[in-house]
Amino acid sequence: MISRDWAWALLAKYNREPFHLRHAQTVEGVMRYFAVSLGYGDDADFWATVGLLHDLDFEMYPGEHCIRQQEIMRENGLEERLIRATASHGYALTVDIEPEHEMEKVLYAVDELTGLIGAIALMRPSRSVADLKVSSVRKKYRSANFAAGCSREVIERGAAMLGWELDTLIGETILAMRSLESSETAENTGSSI
Repeated sequence: MISRDWAWALLAKYNREPFHLRHAQTVEGVMRYFAVSLGYGDDADFWATVGLLHDLDFEMYPGEHCIRQQEIMRENGLEERLIRATASHGYALTVDIEPEHEMEKVLYAVDELTGLIGAIALMRPSRSVADLKVSSVRKKYRSANFAAGCSREVIERGAAMLGWELDTLIGETILAMRSLESSETAENTGSSI
């Protein structure tokens, strides 16, 4: 398993935009949260690395997303299960690698959803997910023009892959993102949770 520092350096080599780097960190944390909450705590570092590196090629090679990153990862000696897991979130979009493991299905489901929830949070007076409710997300979710780049079809397909209701997926993802805000607050104040 590669270290988090090594994975971050690889990500930063191919991504410079703060938005992309923040998104990678968000998905990293959300994946760690789901690993623990779904009973894969021993594999939480792997789930988090998959989240961190899932869009490795997106900024430099958007037209070959999930394709070029496989080459980059192989050139850097990364293990095949990591390569497969990250590429699977492009299923039915750019690759034919169908998510099979529960971790791959979670990544597929939460990638777009974290972007949507993040956009909603930024519009709130609190600029936070701390007070965000599923009903607020569903309201914006129905507005096709809001965060139009976040595919509702992919989110719904991901929920179906997991066998979850959409509201369950949204609610759990909000909780995962809240846990990240709590961690950031603790780091910024020097306290521990």
